[in-house]
Amino acid sequence: MPRKSIEERLAQLEAQKKTLQARLNKQERAKDTRRKVLLGALVLHRLEAGRDDFSKNLGDWLRRELPGFLTRDADREVLDDLLKPRAANGSDATS
Repeated sequence: MPRKSIEERLAQLEAQKKTLQARLNKQERAKDTRRKVLLGALVLHRLEAGRDDFSKNLGDWLRRELPGFLTRDADREVLDDLLKPRAANGSDATS
């Protein structure tokens, strides 16, 4: 069996590198997504169940910050319930 040339071996190694880099990128994206989901779950839990000052102020902070952060109408629709002003009695509108 003829031995592969150095150029062929380099091309093969480059292909392997690209494959491994793609796999690494996929793992990093999955990790990033998981972190966002967990942080979002914590925030939603505090908004729904938290009765301390931090949780109450968190809703106010989100209502101030989210409108400037969200750029897509579809995202605004998904978070519409968080953007509504608090009810007059001091509880969140979702309660």
